[in-house]
Amino acid sequence: MKNFCYFGILILSVQLVFAQQNEVKPVSLSADYFYGSILEHNSDIAHLITGHPTGLILSYNRKTYGYNEWESRYNYPDWGFTFTYQDLKNEYLGENFGFYGHFNWYFWNRMLRIGVAQGIAYANNPYDPETNFQNNAYGSHFLSTTMVRAELIKENIYKGIGAHVGFGIIHYSNANFKAPNNSTNTLYFSGGLSYQLKQESFPARISYGNWRSKFYSERIKYNAVFRTGVNEADVNGLGVYPFYTFSFFADKRINYKSTFQVGVDVFFSNFLIHLMDYRRIAFPGEGIPEGLDYRRVGVFLGHELRFNRVAFVSQLGRYVYWPYEFENRIYNRLGLKRYFFNDSFFVSATVKAHWAKAEAVEFSAGVRI
Repeated sequence: MKNFCYFGILILSVQLVFAQQNEVKPVSLSADYFYGSILEHNSDIAHLITGHPTGLILSYNRKTYGYNEWESRYNYPDWGFTFTYQDLKNEYLGENFGFYGHFNWYFWNRMLRIGVAQGIAYANNPYDPETNFQNNAYGSHFLSTTMVRAELIKENIYKGIGAHVGFGIIHYSNANFKAPNNSTNTLYFSGGLSYQLKQESFPARISYGNWRSKFYSERIKYNAVFRTGVNEADVNGLGVYPFYTFSFFADKRINYKSTFQVGVDVFFSNFLIHLMDYRRIAFPGEGIPEGLDYRRVGVFLGHELRFNRVAFVSQLGRYVYWPYEFENRIYNRLGLKRYFFNDSFFVSATVKAHWAKAEAVEFSAGVRI
């Protein structure tokens, strides 16, 4: 009997150990109504601003509590998925439906929430040369979309139900995948409710302890990246063409969150060949010589904000070889990267732009040694 009791205690102890190792996955749901205005960031879209857009935001949130180290280092953020519906209150723009992945960060004793979401939207009434030539904002049904918002929140006011109010911006653009692409930015104000599922069993938050961030620093690593995609110049009907970019850079991770970069980009953008041919014929006064090199070379500085194996990438570059003066010499790149196999390989999706004017969405794969 005594041995049986010892055996029972051993089994119970093993079960408790494994129970502590199993990650709990708390979930909350939220719904918001919003009302706003389209900002006139470009006079070319003035005719499209005729009313105040309204819409809905529905979100699925995974609540973190420190099971993974990055969660406690970022003050227990949320991540999840968002669906939006927006009536742009203009007969030429129509309605947009958005699908996003999002992150929410908390401040001020978790009463202030800052959220960023990136995804794909479907525009039900894009530009058409015959039936909807007035819509010079969206050149295609599918758009890249970004949402940034700030909210005052109070969670679990009564039996898991909470409330929040705030404001944000919703951006739609196809990143020059197809012309026209003047894009829209909607400034909105919103209010809504949230519901925490199984709020009574929400686990206690876990701290990362005394393990210092700088202990994650690494030696200098070297990277090679291939980027590709398709895009079009800002001339309607000029055609969609592939581009290829080769990037080489060194990086230095200094702590858990930050990695700095310096490198070079070599751009092979086929749309420039056709844009130069078009402008040489249509605008001979510009003096564009035949056979002008379409390639560009840039140098850049960058930063990665790490979330475990995911990183937010930001880079600022300048062309050092720029035969054709397209846009301006300064370019920037923003996007997400995912590491694999002990950070030796990675893939990424980024937007390359000249300040706020996008040139292309880049899909990349690279190696880090």
